[in-house]
Amino acid sequence: MTARQSHGQAKSKQDWHSRLEMFEWKASPYLYIAPFFILFLIVGLFPLLYTMWIATRQFNTLTGDAGFAVCGSTCGTTNASWFGNFMWVLHQPTFYVALRNSVSIFLLSSVPQIIIALWLAWVLDANLKAKTFWRMGVLLPYIVAPSAAGIIFSQVFSDKMGAINVLLQQIGMQPIMWHGNTFWSHVAIATIVNWRYIGYNTLILLAAMQAIPRDVLEAAVVDGAGKWRTFRSVTLPMLRPTLIFVIITSTIGGLQIFDEPQMFHNGASAGGGANNQYLTVSLYLYKLGFVSVTPGQPNLGRAAAVAWILFLIVVAISLLNYALTQRLATGGQSRESKEAARLSAQRDEAERQKAIRTGVNGRMDAQQVAERK
Repeated sequence: MTARQSHGQAKSKQDWHSRLEMFEWKASPYLYIAPFFILFLIVGLFPLLYTMWIATRQFNTLTGDAGFAVCGSTCGTTNASWFGNFMWVLHQPTFYVALRNSVSIFLLSSVPQIIIALWLAWVLDANLKAKTFWRMGVLLPYIVAPSAAGIIFSQVFSDKMGAINVLLQQIGMQPIMWHGNTFWSHVAIATIVNWRYIGYNTLILLAAMQAIPRDVLEAAVVDGAGKWRTFRSVTLPMLRPTLIFVIITSTIGGLQIFDEPQMFHNGASAGGGANNQYLTVSLYLYKLGFVSVTPGQPNLGRAAAVAWILFLIVVAISLLNYALTQRLATGGQSRESKEAARLSAQRDEAERQKAIRTGVNGRMDAQQVAERK
C-alpha cells in the first residue's frame, strides 16, 4: 500500500467520523425530546383519532361495531352516516342540561379561583415570616386524594347533618338542600374545585411574580406609587403570559370536570342527581357509554360523539380566552413599555444626580487620568 493510498484512507476515515459527529450533533436534540412525542402518539393522539372513528360508528361494548351510525327515530331518519351519532346527541335535552351545568360550575369555580390565587400569590410574595411554610401550606389541598376530598366535603355539605347546615340551624336559619337544589349543588361542587386548585394556581402565579425584576418595583415605589397602584400598573401587566396559561388550563379542567360531581353524589352509581341537577358533560358521557349499556344500542359511539363535541367546545372557549387575553396584553403593551421607559429614565437620572452629589464623577476622572500616566 502506497503512502498516498494510506493517506486517502485516513482522510476518508476522518471525513466519516466528522460526518458522524455532525449527525450526532444535529440529531441529539431530537433524540432527547423523542420520548415525549412517542408517548404522546401512543397515549394521546392515537386514542383521540380512535375515538373519532368510534364516534362515526354504531359501536357497543357488548355487540361491537355495526357500521356507520344511525340517528334513528330521534332525528326521523334511518339512513346511516358518519355524523349520525352527533345528530343524535344534539337532539338530546339531557346533553344541554349537562352542558349548562358544566358551564355554571366552571364559572363558579374558575373565576373566584383565579382571583383568590392572584391575591394569595401577592400576599405570599411579601416579606412574611416563615414564608416557606405558608407557600408549602397552600399546596396541601392539591396533593389530597380526590376520594379523601370527597369524604371531607360529604360531611360539610350533607343535606341533613352537614357542618354548614348544623351551623345554619343553630343560628335560626333553614338548612340548604345541597344535593336537591341546582344552584347550591353547583356552589358546593365549585367549592371543592376551588379548595383543591387554588393553591396550585397560587404557586404558579407566585413564581411569575418572583421573576419580575425588583428594581422595576422599587422604581415604582420611588415614583410614589402605593402597593395597589404598583400591583395594578406594574405587577399585573407583567403577569399576563402566566395569567393566559392559568386561565386556559382552568378552562380546560373546568369544562371537563368529572371527579368532584361524582364524589359529591355519594353513591355507587354514576352521579348527576335525581333530576340531573349537577350532571356534567363528562358524567353524561360516562353514563351513556359505560352505565346505560344495552345490547344492540350504539352507546359507546354516541358517548364518543359527546367526547368530541366537548373537545370542540373546550378548544373554542380556550381560543376565545386566548384571543381576549392576548388582545388585552397587546392593547396594554404600549402603555407598559412607556411606563417602563419612564421609570428606567427616572432611575438613571436619580443615579446620575446621586453620583454628582457624592463626587463619584470627579474621583472617576482623577482615577482615569492617573491610569493614563
